[in-house]
Amino acid sequence: MNTQRICQLGALVTALACGHAAAATTTDNSNATLIQHGHYAAIAGDCVACHTAPGGKPFAGGLPLPTPIGNIIATNITPSKTAGIGNYTEQQFSDALRRGIRADGAHLYPAMPYPSYAQISDADVQAMYAYFMHAVTPVDVATAPTRLPFPFNIRQSMAVWNLLFVDNKPFTPDPGKSPEWNRGAYLVRGLTHCSDCHSPRNLLMAKQSSRDLAGGELDAWLAPNITSDVNSGIGGWSSQDIVDDLRSGHATGKAQAAGGMAEAIDNSLQHLTSADLLAIATYLKAVPAQHDPADTQPVYSWGAAFDELDSLRGVPLPKDANQMSGAQIYDAYCSTCHQARGQGSFDGGLPSLFHNTATGRSQPGNLVMVILHGIQWQSHGTDVRMPGFAHELSDQQIATLGSWLTRHYGNPSASVSADQVKTLRAGGAPSHLLLITRLAMVVVVLVIIAIIGMLIRRKRRKARSTGHS
Repeated sequence: MNTQRICQLGALVTALACGHAAAATTTDNSNATLIQHGHYAAIAGDCVACHTAPGGKPFAGGLPLPTPIGNIIATNITPSKTAGIGNYTEQQFSDALRRGIRADGAHLYPAMPYPSYAQISDADVQAMYAYFMHAVTPVDVATAPTRLPFPFNIRQSMAVWNLLFVDNKPFTPDPGKSPEWNRGAYLVRGLTHCSDCHSPRNLLMAKQSSRDLAGGELDAWLAPNITSDVNSGIGGWSSQDIVDDLRSGHATGKAQAAGGMAEAIDNSLQHLTSADLLAIATYLKAVPAQHDPADTQPVYSWGAAFDELDSLRGVPLPKDANQMSGAQIYDAYCSTCHQARGQGSFDGGLPSLFHNTATGRSQPGNLVMVILHGIQWQSHGTDVRMPGFAHELSDQQIATLGSWLTRHYGNPSASVSADQVKTLRAGGAPSHLLLITRLAMVVVVLVIIAIIGMLIRRKRRKARSTGHS
């Protein structure tokens, strides 16, 4: 073989090698981009909040999710082949995510927000599958099974529930709206599943579509109205107010996050891009208004600075702590942070108690919950903390303090009773869903028995009539 031939062959080999290397690099970059996309979608969906137990490994499940019918145990969604979803195909992953059907064909309960995730795009599903299968650390520890009382332990019953209440159609952009509105609609309705908390539910625990985002109850907290209504919702908020609240949990002169919303910001919303947060704000400001007649002015507009602490100096405290006045309790437990006039800190880090939705709502449950349990979460490196006083203040003391706060800094029509505090301290009013369902089943059985009895009697009368003829 001559020298020229050898050189040509060497050039060909080199070209092929470079071509394979370039193709491999392109593939690796493509996979990395897909996984990064999936990671972002999983953050937007806040998957970690439900599928990670306190102190547990990410996505390993085991967290009990309280519902009116009992605790639903979040499953392991790591790529473990023995305890997680490591054997799921992409289609099976999609079915679980968007249809609420496991790989074995069993139905999931809607504590997994598949009615909202049904709107997730194919592209996001593909990316999320890549992320969970290739970037999440497998955890080979199985979670405890969910054990609900009869009849809710019959998972197949969810097929009927899905037929009645779930729209499986993916999100379709509205050509008459802006790209920003459509992106916000996709996020709110689908990935961030805002309506799962912020919408009221019917007796069968399905979202009331006619009152979308009008406010809902969750674990004794009120997820407030976030429609465009000026008084009851966020119609009086600017887009920047909404973005600030989603990113930092604080909208100056409006509100601060607590409870489940603080958790959502901690795990999810604060990590979204500015463009996506603005898209969410754009969509929410266009959501049809849902008004509560009890709200006669914007819930954030109530109250003003007020100070009566000087009148307490030198006045002895009553021997019975339950006889303390609201001002005395405020002086002892609140004024150090929120200041004598309720104005909060000068930099806004400790919020004002007036012009604050916590004190301005006609339903003061969230105010009570904050006093009981405090606030603790992180936002962009800042540790947001308020101590809870559940172990220090009695039901009567919290009722006295809460009523004093709403009277002076918030909505004066709102008041707090000791019984209300007791109920919220216990986790909220007990649900009658199980009893109602079982009674309904008894009624259905009785109706069926009655129908069968009527048919038997009719058949007997017909037989006697035929015999006589």
